[in-house]
Amino acid sequence: MKWFQIIAAVLSAFILVQCSEPPMDAEQKDFELIEATIADIHNAYARGDLTARELTQAYLDRIAAYDKGTGLNAIVVVNDQALATADALDAEFAATGTLRPLHGIPLIVKDNYETIGLQSAAGSSAFAGYIADKDATQVRLLKEAGAIVLAKSNMDEFAFSPMRTVSSILGVTKNPYDLTKVPAGSSGGTAASVAANMGLAGLGTDTGNSIRGPSGHNALVGMRSTMGVTSREGIFPLYLRNDIGGPMARTVEDAARIFDVIAQIDPLDAATSYQDWQRPEGGYLASLDAGGLKGVRIGVFTTLVGEGKIHPDMKALFDAAVKDLEAAGAITVPVDVPDFFDHYKGIWCGYPFRVDMNAFLAARAGKVPWKSMEDMIANAELSDHHGDDVRELVGSTEAACISVYEEPKNVAMTKSIMDAMDAANVAALVYPTWNYPARDLDDNESPAGNNSGMTAPHTGQPAITVPMGFTPAGLPGGLQIMGRHFMDHDVFKYAYAYEQATQHRKPPEMFGPLKARD
Repeated sequence: MKWFQIIAAVLSAFILVQCSEPPMDAEQKDFELIEATIADIHNAYARGDLTARELTQAYLDRIAAYDKGTGLNAIVVVNDQALATADALDAEFAATGTLRPLHGIPLIVKDNYETIGLQSAAGSSAFAGYIADKDATQVRLLKEAGAIVLAKSNMDEFAFSPMRTVSSILGVTKNPYDLTKVPAGSSGGTAASVAANMGLAGLGTDTGNSIRGPSGHNALVGMRSTMGVTSREGIFPLYLRNDIGGPMARTVEDAARIFDVIAQIDPLDAATSYQDWQRPEGGYLASLDAGGLKGVRIGVFTTLVGEGKIHPDMKALFDAAVKDLEAAGAITVPVDVPDFFDHYKGIWCGYPFRVDMNAFLAARAGKVPWKSMEDMIANAELSDHHGDDVRELVGSTEAACISVYEEPKNVAMTKSIMDAMDAANVAALVYPTWNYPARDLDDNESPAGNNSGMTAPHTGQPAITVPMGFTPAGLPGGLQIMGRHFMDHDVFKYAYAYEQATQHRKPPEMFGPLKARD
């Protein structure tokens, strides 16, 4: 090359750099970020209309603008490596032309999942600064599938409360549909941030309610798997025999895509090999069928929605949901379990929080702040919010129940429910996720109607919540579908068919596109 050609080339490059505009993020482009799905994003990647960096930056911008700015208070810590991860994924796609299952998908992870490089504190200031040197199994699987951990979300401290999300690490999380209301708990931070489009989807944990309850209050899809289908390794325990981690998303399809990745046998969690379950052919995504309710017998679980048990606004939504199921082809059958509440009394036998947490800490000796929960109580400054609860549970010497599949109380409850389902010949039961709309933030007394904690956690059955509309006050309601053991794919199928027939999900008005605020 002649010297003048070299100079010309350098000048051309200099002029190009000086005149080029800074890269645009997803909201500056024509890409519709609000309510975007995994399929939307992957199609945009494939067309060259969007990069993982642009998308990640757009979500980070929304967190910066909306989380503290509105008082939502859902995010504990943002991942300062998220953009670098996005860049690496963009480079991989440019080189291979192949997208992994969750390639470049920014996710919100609850604060009780161990996550490399990010604080994992279970909502407690007693664990402030703890950073694990390995990922929880579900987090690892999601990263291997190409997901980006965007941020860690607030939770009720140690996952104690299903009703609200208050931690000593961050404070109070609010409901994006009405900032005077609770988002439920304990996964309220994940629910609020995903509902407000500050991440595409997220991970929650569910001991009695805490995936499905917050999903119901935030117009999301939340899935609790059959006990043993997903791993709990690397998640701070609360009541390990009931604990489950899983997806919280804006659509059934996105929840199924995430579930396809995390539903794996894990040698580090014995529960996942308790029974010889098998993934459905093609995975859970393949089970989705808009006509999946046609001819299916669905039980309306009347036991939970009897006179005086449900708020009129939720009763109206639920009655409409039953009609919508029928319009979608389902055959609905009333199902009552007469001795249900007799079984439910005392079902939370034993409080193994101390035992489970001590085992968790012992496995991380020298890495976590405390040698044991007794050590923590003696030396940590516990929060006013749940300090007494921690002391009570750690001090409990009551014998813990064994596995939900083996404990006589649970076996009896399961048999009672399954007998009723068999007698009615139904594939699943439906009921409201909550019998009452979201409470005020300072309301600890009025009825809540938490149905989620009454059924699936004690029988090990899979259950999903899906939006069933909004009350006249604009608060979301959730329809819960509980299936038979290891028939998680059917639960997804029925939820998808209902969702496609109704399309109740809508984003909170306060959290619209950033470009609309300019």
